[in-house]
Amino acid sequence: MLLFPFPVHSSPSERTLEILCGLQPRVQGTGAEGRGVEPVSSPLTTHVLDTASGSPARSPCLRLSRLEVHGQQWTELRNSYPDPDGRCPGLLPPGHMKAGTYKLFFDTEGSWRKRGQESFYPYVDVVFTITNETHDVHVPLLLSPWSYTTYRGS
Repeated sequence: MLLFPFPVHSSPSERTLEILCGLQPRVQGTGAEGRGVEPVSSPLTTHVLDTASGSPARSPCLRLSRLEVHGQQWTELRNSYPDPDGRCPGLLPPGHMKAGTYKLFFDTEGSWRKRGQESFYPYVDVVFTITNETHDVHVPLLLSPWSYTTYRGS
């Protein structure tokens, strides 16, 4: 079950991406149409950069999940995708981040396949721990068809 709503897109390619990502659209007129995430301040952000082309990676679907202590199961919080600048600024609304273990799943294979490019990694899971819910956390992903890296950004 997803906890946050998603915007509606008018372009066929964006709608196809929503379907592939499993996004549930919200009612027209209730959000920032044409964006992957709400344009609000968020304590958790990511940025996906295509290091092979030196440009933002716009299409990998991503999922944010949190590991629940009781039962040790992942709870999916949000599905999204990067905006044209490769950023996902509003993964969690202000006040919704709590200490714990989180996972960002990136569908890298789907992204590369869409561009006609073979890829070594079908997906990337970035698992990280938040110890202080009052600090902002930025988790960038630098991506090529044959490698990836990530780090704690600011």
